[in-house]
Amino acid sequence: MVRRIFTEKKDGFNIEAKGILSDIAGTLGITGIEDLRVFKRYDIEGIGEEDFEYSKKTIFSEPNVDIVYEGSLPPLDGYRVFTYDYLPGQYDQRADSAAQCVEIVTMSARPDVQSATAIAIKGDISDMEFDKIIKYMINPVEARIASEKIPTTLKANLGTPDIPETVNGFTKMSDAEIKEYHSANGFAMTADDLVFCRDYFQKEGRDPYITELKVIDTYWSDHCRHTTFQTELTEITTECGSDGCAVRGAVKQYYDARKEVYGENTTRPVTLMDIATMGMRLLKKRGLLKGLDESDEINACSVEIPVNIGGKEETWLLQFKNETHNHPTEIEPFGGAATCLGGAIRDPLSGRAYVYQAMRVTGSGDPTKPFEQTLSGKLPQKKITTGAADGYSSYGNQIGLATGQVTELYDDGYVAKRLEIGAVIGASPKANVKRMKPEEGDIIILLGGRTGRDGCGGATGSSKAHDISSIEECGAEVQKGNAPTERKLQRLFRNSEAASLIKKCNDFGAGGVCVAIGELADSLDINLDKVPKKYEGLNGTELAISESQERMAVVLSPKDVERFIELADRENLEATPVAVVTETGRLKMTFKDTVIVDISRDFLNTNGVRQSAKAHIAKPQGEKYMLSVPDELKDIAPGKAFVKNLGRLQVCSGKGLSEQFDSTVGASTVLMPFGGKYQLTPEEAMVAKLPVLDGDTDTVSVMSYGFIPGISKWSPFHGAVYAVIESLCKLSAAGADIDKSYLTFQEYFERLFNDPDRWGKPAAALLGALSAQIGMGIASIGGKDSMSGTFGDMDVPPTLVSFAVAAAKAEDIGSAAFKSTDSDVMLIKLPMAGHALPDFAKTKRLLHKISQYVKSKKFTAAGVVKEGGAAALIAKMAFGNKLGAEILLENPTDLYAPQGAFIVELAHDVSPETIMSEFETAVMVAVTNDSGCFTVCGEKVPLETALKAYESTLKDVFRIEPETKAKMSPEIKLYDKRSSVSPAIKTARPRVLIPAFPGTNGEYDAAMAFERAGAEAEIFVVRNLTPQHIMESVKEMAALIDKSQIIMLPGGFSAGDEPDGSGKFIATTFRNPIVKDAVHNLLKNRDGLMLGICNGFQALIKLGLVPYGEIREISENDPTLTFNTLGRHVSCMVRTRVTSVKSPWMSAYNVGDILNVPVSHGEGRFVAPDDVIAALAENGQIAKQYVDMDGNPTGDVRFNPNGSTCAVESITSPDGRVLGKMGHSERYSEHCFKNIPGEFDYKIIESGVKYFK
Repeated sequence: MVRRIFTEKKDGFNIEAKGILSDIAGTLGITGIEDLRVFKRYDIEGIGEEDFEYSKKTIFSEPNVDIVYEGSLPPLDGYRVFTYDYLPGQYDQRADSAAQCVEIVTMSARPDVQSATAIAIKGDISDMEFDKIIKYMINPVEARIASEKIPTTLKANLGTPDIPETVNGFTKMSDAEIKEYHSANGFAMTADDLVFCRDYFQKEGRDPYITELKVIDTYWSDHCRHTTFQTELTEITTECGSDGCAVRGAVKQYYDARKEVYGENTTRPVTLMDIATMGMRLLKKRGLLKGLDESDEINACSVEIPVNIGGKEETWLLQFKNETHNHPTEIEPFGGAATCLGGAIRDPLSGRAYVYQAMRVTGSGDPTKPFEQTLSGKLPQKKITTGAADGYSSYGNQIGLATGQVTELYDDGYVAKRLEIGAVIGASPKANVKRMKPEEGDIIILLGGRTGRDGCGGATGSSKAHDISSIEECGAEVQKGNAPTERKLQRLFRNSEAASLIKKCNDFGAGGVCVAIGELADSLDINLDKVPKKYEGLNGTELAISESQERMAVVLSPKDVERFIELADRENLEATPVAVVTETGRLKMTFKDTVIVDISRDFLNTNGVRQSAKAHIAKPQGEKYMLSVPDELKDIAPGKAFVKNLGRLQVCSGKGLSEQFDSTVGASTVLMPFGGKYQLTPEEAMVAKLPVLDGDTDTVSVMSYGFIPGISKWSPFHGAVYAVIESLCKLSAAGADIDKSYLTFQEYFERLFNDPDRWGKPAAALLGALSAQIGMGIASIGGKDSMSGTFGDMDVPPTLVSFAVAAAKAEDIGSAAFKSTDSDVMLIKLPMAGHALPDFAKTKRLLHKISQYVKSKKFTAAGVVKEGGAAALIAKMAFGNKLGAEILLENPTDLYAPQGAFIVELAHDVSPETIMSEFETAVMVAVTNDSGCFTVCGEKVPLETALKAYESTLKDVFRIEPETKAKMSPEIKLYDKRSSVSPAIKTARPRVLIPAFPGTNGEYDAAMAFERAGAEAEIFVVRNLTPQHIMESVKEMAALIDKSQIIMLPGGFSAGDEPDGSGKFIATTFRNPIVKDAVHNLLKNRDGLMLGICNGFQALIKLGLVPYGEIREISENDPTLTFNTLGRHVSCMVRTRVTSVKSPWMSAYNVGDILNVPVSHGEGRFVAPDDVIAALAENGQIAKQYVDMDGNPTGDVRFNPNGSTCAVESITSPDGRVLGKMGHSERYSEHCFKNIPGEFDYKIIESGVKYFK
């Protein structure tokens, strides 16, 4: 029986509905809507009546937040309604999480659940407008109009797949017939490649299975085998011109390098790949890459570094990788961007690195343009950019990856196809990584997620040019992410025992089974029938090429298989043997006892027919972009130009975008993305401590990027040079030593076809990058190319993004915000050498000196000039602490051109004269003050006017103002009475139980914080793969509670914060009678404590543990935590006031203390009726409140970012022994948050431990 329910948020909680209404009005210009309502629909099968009634009010809804309608929608007279759901085969996290929660309740087989969303609209709108809304809301790549009929069953009847067909007559086809077959079947490989396949199978004496052709197509795709980059360039010609002659010199430099590396008479083909890797080869040959970690296995850049842990030095591997998902994100923004990050993580993860920080760099068309200007066959730019931000942040936030920097570059060229880059850093002790050659008889385990149809053809799809039909035809090519599963993989690989058993590993990126497993050894037998499936009905071809995510393939010795599967099971992961290493020299795949793939490895490794092309590099045309002033800033008053510059799309604030990404999870963030007490100055680099498990470290990684589209459009050669230099300048500005740095590149270019002028663009860019590498003595040791940036006759800008990475010491790190008034501010330009290029030798010396001055604190702030010029950079550096400045520059080029230069603030004991004597290009450009104004060419510009221009441009794209104001009554008075409760039995080292649920991401941070405070912390992984796992987990958890003094519920996104609400999986587990009794025994009989932070607080309040001190049924008027009034995730630092010291958790503080604490959540808004808040305040149960710069509780979203009623940040149980709080006190450790002034809230955990001593 299928049961159907609808849920709707009550008034005041309907943030999503208000956000959609605002978006429709602002983006579509449809203003006649009077009311808009959102209903979540659930169809459930496989659950009894009693369990259904219970789940309806605890899982599918909450009585204080939701209205439930059973069977059908309520009467909707005057409304128009449309309902949409996911396409079959698409991953539905809401339905999956609901099913998992219900399974916890029933303790039996997981039910079938399907979800949908219904939108009801009332108002004066036409049929055309209604259709426009539907098209805007539903992306046909992932969703469809849903049937209103209740299905008789949710179990799909997918049938039994047949053995894939043989392509009869393939080996007898003529060349012309092969070309016809090629055109008719959508291959990514060329027709010449298909002819090559025909000739191969003729020698094999048989026609191929269709699976074999699809596997070959996938193997040889540009995405997997870089066929464009491997095309032989038979000729490279250049035009000279005033700035183009440098390119001719770079070509000679490349050929000279080839001779030095390969020898005088090398016959190696000249290719883009050869140019891209020549810098690394040359500098390695010269002995300049001593830290490089080399292996056949490596999927990410890997270098050896010394790491200081508690005063002892260990050798670690620092791994980093950049990844793009341009095509998938263009057509399905959420899923494409989510799996961009997921794929980037899995590369270093496959090298057994724990990935702990990410950087996101994207390129978009103008997202503020009206919907009507959307090109046919395209999604609106706003929908792409906001959907991609939601997808990437959702994945990163769930998996627990701190995103240290988020930048979106705006250029009309990216309307052709979006740029979506995820760059990540991971690290691990070198001792954990055993890289061994697979041997005959070794077993390959498929680990993690199951296989479905999502991602079929992803590698080949992303290798094609696209047109207006792409969005309708490419849905199956987009992979679907499942962040909680990838989190489990991270936990398993962080286990040194599990990591040490792995001989070789590959992640499931492009190509699925055939590539991920196929690359592990030259000879393999793969049994496709053993591949775990999301659902039945998949045929052999789909199983071979599906790119379903969150999967790893590991090679194990047969003797280690049982132990490895056991360790995986402990992490709630499926691990299945699917293949055996052989010595046949062939890749074989079996499906239904039939060999459907049997291909020679030598043939696969040819990568098809080598293509050839010619490259012609044109000379730069027009004004040098680095020295050009934007037209809109010319011939207007200086003050107006200054303000207008800050509002330009290429310059304006991206804080509303950046805040959607958790920047502090991992307890290792050294620099917040925005610095200063107002958190308004963007940092030049992201910096984090390495992820050590035992003890602490002062070793940090630093990552920056460089790229300005405008320079590259003027000259791809110069654009790449300046990209490399900019990325290195940013490292220096942060205090890192560039001599210890490495580069990795992201290349993204138009489809090249057979046009020499088009081939000249990537050739020029790579030659520019090579010149910079050789000149600076710093190599790119990895990268990623994407060569399909074409839509019809539109092309992306020539794009080479340089990422620079270095290890450093935390105490050496500097930040970008001006620190004080009366500071001298100086401009230091890069030394130039002609042809509009930097002098590399002098630039290298300059960067060394900049870094030394930052380390020695002679420069108290440093920034790198980018788009907007020195004027924009001075303003941004001043915004963080709201300092004014008298700007001394008057030349428009110096003010507004994106020339290569630094802006530095001098320490008060350092004179400008000293700097000018040390730096030959240094000039005074400004003096900071407290006037609240910028003075430009004698005109005063109020700081708030400048700031408003800076923040307003994207405010309707990335919301910074809520639809609803926070309610601030009744007033809450300070409560200074301390509790006298204490445990009957003291203990020197209390035990802390930290459950890790599917989706939990803060367990390591919590455990380390409690260990530092003197407790003994134990992380317990809740397993739910089977009903047996659930039963075992419940019993084990109850037993551990009985042995513990403290239960800590950490942050995260349990079950993805679904269905339609946070903390439900945790709450459902704790309502199990066995666990509930153990908790009550701890609190009522054993004087124990509980702490819930973020997701843990959400669970505590859903259970009633706060504010009532016991697990109980929730009523309609109980307090709750719900969606932020901004309608999005918020990650930032907040100021909080200690309002009550009643709780033992608050014993280290006094009432009125002001403390900084990071927050990161989408559902942190505390809501309660007035009488409940008054009662909580009267009893001292409101522990802390959000406050402004004057220390006053406030509803201002800048300080109370979730819009909490009465600015409540944390509450307690009546006796104070259970504390729930949104702020992440566990995320602070030494050296964290260096760019935010003030005292930090971390003594709460120390207080909890001290309670038992």
